[in-house]
Amino acid sequence: MRLRKLLAITLAVASVLLVSQPARADIIRDREYWLTDYSFQKAWNLTKGAGVTVAVIDTGVDGSHPDLQNVLVGGTDLSGLGSFNGRIPVGASSFHGTMVASLIAGRGHGSGNGVLGTAPEADLLSASMAFGVAGLSTDDQVAEGIRWAVDHGADVINLSLSRNNAGWPESWDDAFTYAFEHDVVVVAAAGNRASGAEFASAPATIPGVLAVAGVDRNGKASEEASVDGLTIGVSAPATDLVGAAPNGEYKVWSGTSGAAPIVSGLVALVRSYYPDLDAANVINRVLKTAKKVTEESYSPKYGYGLIDPLRALTATVEPVSENPLGSLAEWIELYRDVDSEIIDGGISEPVPGEQVSETIAAEPRDYSNVLPTIIYGIIFAAAVISVARRLRRNK
Repeated sequence: MRLRKLLAITLAVASVLLVSQPARADIIRDREYWLTDYSFQKAWNLTKGAGVTVAVIDTGVDGSHPDLQNVLVGGTDLSGLGSFNGRIPVGASSFHGTMVASLIAGRGHGSGNGVLGTAPEADLLSASMAFGVAGLSTDDQVAEGIRWAVDHGADVINLSLSRNNAGWPESWDDAFTYAFEHDVVVVAAAGNRASGAEFASAPATIPGVLAVAGVDRNGKASEEASVDGLTIGVSAPATDLVGAAPNGEYKVWSGTSGAAPIVSGLVALVRSYYPDLDAANVINRVLKTAKKVTEESYSPKYGYGLIDPLRALTATVEPVSENPLGSLAEWIELYRDVDSEIIDGGISEPVPGEQVSETIAAEPRDYSNVLPTIIYGIIFAAAVISVARRLRRNK
């Protein structure tokens, strides 16, 4: 079997400890440190992403979550396992797509409750795909999802996944070219060492894609929740991220799977504030306004630097005539006819590795079903104490 026919896509999340607890919503909102540390809240004084549509090609988005009400404007299922509208989570790590969606366009709920995405007024499309299911080509699902998203009005496509390999199949040549020809910005996770990647992996290696590396809360490159690579565009928070999960829950997670949607939300803000900018100039604005972390203008750890949403909207940036992250069409012309088996770089299907540190219940739990047990326990304890006292007196 040709190597390129062997699938190598994994969710780009990087030890799984699940801890449920009652949660006040302000606990959730308070965990979103990137909204203040990275000036998103200031940027919202100018735009919140209204009028922009972001496609989430992932494990499906649970649109019934309180923070994702009225966010989805369309959907499909690529796996044959979910619902026609992409709202039933499917495959391995089925919660993943909902979490990604909430970091892009979560609306929160009530008065200051729940998760706010970085573009809380953007609309979402959900294309549900299944990872880790025998007989299902994840490569093909991605290609089909990209075409579907473009045809249904996506301005931005978020891909929080990785092949753990720099190469990609020929089917992606056509799909990504289709997106670029229709002026769509494609944002992809760079990958994580904790998930088995050593360097940036496809789709983050595809010319023209805005690849996102991950940093910790101190703005330093994460050793586990990121990778290095010469195709990285910018860096964004990738550790201690809280996101909405199916069934009204929340999860705290780490990985470039979370960094990518934070940047997709930023791209949505730029596209909303500058509706006449083409994709190349939207990407250029995000790159040119990033905060430098090193003395060099470019770093394989950080790309062009840490995202700066407010500067991305307000700085003066010289226009460009082509995508600063390269041309896929030129790459295909130069390299695709070389041994495509090597370029595809396929390896066997990996097991997705989530670095989820905490699961938080959405609402205080209902303890009514355990009250009888508690009451009987109290009665039993009282009876034991009474018997012990009687025995003491009879000695």
